[in-house]
Amino acid sequence: MLKAVILIGGPQKGTRFRPLSFEVPKPLFPVAGVPMIQHHIEACAQVPGMQEILLIGFYQPDEPLTRFLEAAQQEFNLPIRYLQEFVPLGTGGGLYHFRDQILAGGPEAFFVLNADVCSDFPLSAMLDAYRHQPHPFLLLGTTANRTQSLNYGCIVENPQTHEVLHYVEKPSTFVSDVINCGIYLFSPEALKPLRDVFQRNQQDGQLEDSSGLWPGAGTIRLEQDVFSALAGQGQIYVHLTDGIWSQIKSAGSALYASRLYLGQYQLTHPERLAKHAPGGPRIRGNVYIHPTAKVAPSAVLGPNVSIGEGVTVGEGVRLRESIVLHGATLQEHTCVLHTIVGWGSTVGRWSRVEGTPNDPNPNDPRAHVDSESLFKDGKLLPAITILGCRVRIPAEVLILNSIVLPHKELSRSFTNQIIL
Repeated sequence: MLKAVILIGGPQKGTRFRPLSFEVPKPLFPVAGVPMIQHHIEACAQVPGMQEILLIGFYQPDEPLTRFLEAAQQEFNLPIRYLQEFVPLGTGGGLYHFRDQILAGGPEAFFVLNADVCSDFPLSAMLDAYRHQPHPFLLLGTTANRTQSLNYGCIVENPQTHEVLHYVEKPSTFVSDVINCGIYLFSPEALKPLRDVFQRNQQDGQLEDSSGLWPGAGTIRLEQDVFSALAGQGQIYVHLTDGIWSQIKSAGSALYASRLYLGQYQLTHPERLAKHAPGGPRIRGNVYIHPTAKVAPSAVLGPNVSIGEGVTVGEGVRLRESIVLHGATLQEHTCVLHTIVGWGSTVGRWSRVEGTPNDPNPNDPRAHVDSESLFKDGKLLPAITILGCRVRIPAEVLILNSIVLPHKELSRSFTNQIIL
């Protein structure tokens, strides 16, 4: 028997995902046509022996989240439950707080997945490695170049046994080109070190607060408090993958993740990819079109395009490397490139909306997307263009490398602007 836990965070996280996270919890943002965490759930549901999937986070269980969970339970025929933290507890605190729920039924092991990663999720291969060599902690790792490795948790492994000898979260100098993917397989014994961290936090808190009710005791950081402390003690191992992987920290990285997932659909969900058909739009590369969308036959779509529910795409539209969300309208002869078009937004006829891609270096197979700040020296850096919810773009204007906050009605062109 197996279980899976997906760590979905909370509204205080994901600030680099704004303004898109204003309208929907970040884990439910559509990537390649489905909510971000549906990719995780699909992968978990395919593992033989999976009995339950738990979501842990600090979001309020509002209508979109509840509706998603109900639909996912029906689709995958698995219990899928949301466990809400009373305060944000870090990447490990929720696992310890809900330990009884995780261990109920006596699972052999449980997967732990961060919601903000894109991957082909080699969970069966991880399970095989765990059963061959059982240990409390198994981490999924991949490689990065020397510069970008500083942005991730770095793993020094024994190349023969794959034991993690040293772990540093976001080091200041180069440590290793093997990085943590944020996807794990834990045995039930893995919760004991979390208990030790909790008890140590309680003791430290009591020294500062004589009431003994220090609220920070439950906050546990898996990476710093557990992995760094236990590395080299024979408890943590790494399973390396050369499959697709990327973090989804910003809107630009969501667009890149959409490209990766659309490419993966060739193997996993070919039925989700649009096909060129007589009388239909011209399809170039991997494109997802929701069945309710209306797309004019003279439109040219792709590559890497995802069109959501109820979207209208007019005659002569050119759409490339973009996500168009629920209910948006692209009027005749618009050109939309490297852009996320928000829910219910309208782009007027003959307008051009374009951003600058933040792709990894194509000449470096170990390169990943940079999750840099939107600003540098007080200036907005070139990035993809984001139109917030229900934005109105008039006819014959240019919007370039800009972020438009929700409910704005523009009257002219903008370049490198945040439009409040």
